[in-house]
Amino acid sequence: MVHAPPPSGCDDERVGFYRDTGVVLRLQKLGEADRIVTVLTHRHGKVRAVAKGVRRTSSRFGARLEPFGHVDLQLHTGRSLDIVTQVQTIDAFGGDLTGDYPRYTAGCALLETADRLTSEEGEPARELFLLLVGALRGLAGGTRDPYLVLDAFLLRAMVIAGWAPAITECARCGTEGAPYHRRFSVPAGGAVCEPCRPSGAVVPSEPTWRLLEALRDGDWATAEGTDGAARRDTAGLVAAHLQWHLERTLRSLPLVDRRGGVPRVDLAAGTGLEVDEPSDGPPRAGEPAEGAPRRAVPTDGPLRSERVAR
Repeated sequence: MVHAPPPSGCDDERVGFYRDTGVVLRLQKLGEADRIVTVLTHRHGKVRAVAKGVRRTSSRFGARLEPFGHVDLQLHTGRSLDIVTQVQTIDAFGGDLTGDYPRYTAGCALLETADRLTSEEGEPARELFLLLVGALRGLAGGTRDPYLVLDAFLLRAMVIAGWAPAITECARCGTEGAPYHRRFSVPAGGAVCEPCRPSGAVVPSEPTWRLLEALRDGDWATAEGTDGAARRDTAGLVAAHLQWHLERTLRSLPLVDRRGGVPRVDLAAGTGLEVDEPSDGPPRAGEPAEGAPRRAVPTDGPLRSERVAR
């Protein structure tokens, strides 16, 4: 363990020291030698703290405070920002991810999503923290497809946030499918039955429905048995659903290198997001997929769509 000494003349009880474990989400430069470190912690939620002198080559713990790092921290409560005084590495996930572009970009999307879903600093986010550590461990281990790990994390993170898409029941009336409803609508909240279907709803394949349910429930045997088309469509639905609720795009998602192409979404800034009207068939090259926000990037395998009777 390496540490910086506490302020002169102070002891741990009087200055408000506390310990926690966390995952480093991002860094910002501060002054000539310091950094502001954003960490998702186990007990204190998202914390922003100053790491003094970590940009100097002589820093004893600068390398420990890098994105993807799972660390044990001691912090001193400050007036506006806390101060990092001790750091110990628990898992150095970054070393396993930075040399593998698909896993690295998927990991960046994990960190950005965790950051966006914890907008309030200091609010406990234990479930999200544990989910993030598990997802990073799965990516670094290299035993699972990084894109399945990413989509499973996004789905489960939405469950924690209360934004989970309906999969087996209608998002509007709650009617159970048999086993699934045919249509999926991002604005409606997921699966929709025939009487509740809005205009512009897409029609995923049955393997896509199975994969959505498997990723949400942690059924890896089913998830890993799906084909590339189902994985691409699932990725597009999950990304669109998450960004619709965030009301903003995730900058890291377009960087994720999905083999074979993936439906991408680029939501309009701010609120009042639009959804395309239905067409007579699948979108042509350069046109957005139905049910997705406008300006969606074209995909190699668009979802089927049907004209909805008005």
